Amino acid sequence: MPLAFLPLAVIDINIDPTMFDWGPFVLTWHGFFTAIGIIAGVSLSVWLIKKDGVPSEIGQEIALVAVPCAIVGARLFYVFEHWSDFSGSPEHIVTKITEGGITLYGGLIGGVLGGLAYGIWRKLPIAISLDAAAPGMILGQGIGRIGDLINGEHWADETSLPWAVRYTNPNTLGEIGKAVHPTAGGYELLGDLIICVLLVTVLRRVIKTPGWVFCSYVALYGVMRFVLSYTRTNEATLWDVPIPQLTAAATVGIAVICASVLARWPGPITREYADRVWADREPAPEAAKPTSA
Repeated sequence: MPLAFLPLAVIDINIDPTMFDWGPFVLTWHGFFTAIGIIAGVSLSVWLIKKDGVPSEIGQEIALVAVPCAIVGARLFYVFEHWSDFSGSPEHIVTKITEGGITLYGGLIGGVLGGLAYGIWRKLPIAISLDAAAPGMILGQGIGRIGDLINGEHWADETSLPWAVRYTNPNTLGEIGKAVHPTAGGYELLGDLIICVLLVTVLRRVIKTPGWVFCSYVALYGVMRFVLSYTRTNEATLWDVPIPQLTAAATVGIAVICASVLARWPGPITREYADRVWADREPAPEAAKPTSA
């Protein structure tokens, strides 16, 4: 019997996208796991940045700036991709945000720009901070994808593979009754976790240039998203090319440019970072430690 017809060949998901609905307060699975991802990601990055000599209070301050900027960026990028849905009623950009509609790339861009602006203003070790942020960012992304899997967001192509998912709940955001690739909540979740482990256990040990761990994260994620875009459907296009593919390709290019810039201008280097990364070299002059305001 073909595998596609075996009883366990499809994973049925019959879960309402809304966890709780208490009058004006609505909590979705997407929102819940996004919040868990932010908490986990920030905690990991603050721990890593402290190991490299930057006080945890500074790491928390960066997060307090970067997270709201990420939310704004995620919304604006979604609006850009789906402008036809908002051109007639631009006020819905703000008033309809509780109904969903954010884009991960926009969140990454907004969060990084916000964190960079704060870091430059405070004269913080930019490259070291970016390296610490990278594992937390990809961990948060992965955890957030669990909510996408439950909700049925990010439509994917049909498949007969044994790990295909099929949404049966009438309120699902996915296509009811179709067996599809678990692209966001399966493939990307797994890829995010693999990249996170690589960043923490391998790349932070072998990369000797400040900022290049972050650049590796950006490049790896861009390549993964480009490949996975071939399993997704109903993507917005620009010049007949899916926008996620264009964005993924641009992301890899940006990673290369950032690597070149950070190699020349890494910013201040802490004693702890130098001892961890350059233990086999001559000690670097000790830099002044950042202090919280």
